[in-house]
This record gives sequence, structure tokens and C-alpha cells, in this order.
Amino acid sequence: MEIGVIGYQGDVEEHINILRKIAHVRKNQIKKIKTTSDLKKVSGIIIPGGESTTIYKLMKENDLIDEIKGMVRDGVPLMGTCAGLILISRETNDDRVKGMNLIDVEIQRNGYGRQKDSFSKIIEVKDIGEFEAVFIRAPRIKNAKNCEIMASLEKEPVFVRDKNVLGLTFHPELTNNTKIHEYFIDMVKRERGPFPLEV
Repeated sequence: MEIGVIGYQGDVEEHINILRKIAHVRKNQIKKIKTTSDLKKVSGIIIPGGESTTIYKLMKENDLIDEIKGMVRDGVPLMGTCAGLILISRETNDDRVKGMNLIDVEIQRNGYGRQKDSFSKIIEVKDIGEFEAVFIRAPRIKNAKNCEIMASLEKEPVFVRDKNVLGLTFHPELTNNTKIHEYFIDMVKRERGPFPLEV
């Protein structure tokens, strides 16, 4: 059983490094995804933050979009962070990036400002507790329907869930806190079965 991180651009290594800190996830259970064949064995998918137009273009060129949509609709858990949330949204409000419609949200790209406007804030996440959320060129969720609000910032959702899909406007991979990734791993274990024990 493996967790796949879409590996073209953005915070790929940061997600991999956080996953490696989780005791029951072994190094060989984390896979960088660039082709449809890379996807075949994964039991969970992470789409990282980065440049959404670049990630979208490369995912489309490598035929990953329809493959991921099919897997997620078959129950494979997915987490999209920052740019990843843009890619899985219903409406991106950007003609260059068509959302995969895997979670029913409308997005405003760079809604929290540009790079110079980056900030971090302690938020309260349902079932997880306090978490330092890092916002870098973060999208804003303008409209969230048919999904659970897992965390908000100043009454605006910043973390949403719809069944096996998580969408975050912030970067959980840029802290040393593994709780959100552990929550995702628990989703994978419930949906796809337990991880093999370390031997």
C-alpha cells in the first residue's frame, strides 16, 4: 500500500518528508507520481501546493486527470493543499485551469494575497485540534457546498472535506506537525485497509 504525491512541481518533497515522520509509514510506501503507471498501486493521493497552472498542464499532458477522477470516485482518498485544492475544485475562476470537480467548492486564486502577504495562523481543526496554518499565495474558498467545514479562519472555510476528499487552502507540509497527514493516512487505512507493519 502506497501514498502517491503528484510530483511535478511545488511542495512535493515537503509532503514526502512529513509522511516519513509518521511512524507507521515506511519510506518505500511513499511514491512520487508523474505517470498513470505510477498511480496503479497507490491507495491515497496528495496534490501539493505550487503553481496550479503548471501542475494542471503537466497532469493533463500525462493523462493523470481522468485517471485520478476515476480513482477518487472509486473511493481512493485524496488531499489537495493550496494549488492542489484549486485543481480538485468545482470552479477555479481561471480559464487556464479547469477544476476536477472532486469537491464542491468555488475558488478565488491568490485570494489571501501574493507572496509578500504570506502569513501563518493558529486554527482549530475538527477532530485534530490546534494547527499552525501557513498561507502562501493561498486560494480563498468563496463558496462551499455539500462538504464538511473542518476549519475556518475569520468565519471563512480553509479546510473542507467531502467523503474521501480533503481540500486545504494552506500548507500543512510546511510545519513539523504531522497531525493532518496522520488524519489523511487514517482515512486511507479505513478506506483501503491497514498499512503493513514495519518488520
